[in-house]
Amino acid sequence: MTSNPSAAPALSAITLAGGCFWCLEAVYERLQGVRKVTSGYMGGHLDNPSYEDICTGRTGHAEVVQIEFDPAELKLETLLEVFFTIHDPTTLNRQGNDRGTQYRSAIFYHTPEQRAAAEKMVADLTARQTWENPIVTEISPVTTFYPAEAYHQEYFRNHTQQPYCQFVVAPKLGKFLQVFPDKSRTLEPE
Repeated sequence: MTSNPSAAPALSAITLAGGCFWCLEAVYERLQGVRKVTSGYMGGHLDNPSYEDICTGRTGHAEVVQIEFDPAELKLETLLEVFFTIHDPTTLNRQGNDRGTQYRSAIFYHTPEQRAAAEKMVADLTARQTWENPIVTEISPVTTFYPAEAYHQEYFRNHTQQPYCQFVVAPKLGKFLQVFPDKSRTLEPE
């Protein structure tokens, strides 16, 4: 059997929660090796939740991004390094002024290898005492992913002048671009 050089690469997926999904999406869509980022909800008990349901904090879901990436181009460890750089993994159910279980820090792994990599990263960061407080990032198996409503997708790209985007999303994106300049890419116009 011969290989087809024009065949699309096999992609991997991982799902991350680190506060508002607009922040994570804005960063990960600019990370080299990422093919698709979808904002959504995971980790709760209500089927087909809406944004309004999630905002109550009673469904158990977290705001997440599901990331499809090419593992031949982007190492999982780099993807996780970015995650731990752009949010505070030591605040339980909170990122900045966003408070509630929907804003928790979580890694929803899709494979045993992802679980092991996440646990190793947390152990390494803890051993290096990267933060003063302990890491509270939840590491759990992937559950049903519910894509967020269409208006949440590519939110920062479509609303860069909105105050939340200017004061919350833009600084996280700026930190990513400063810390990982060799891993960032320019987005193609749609």
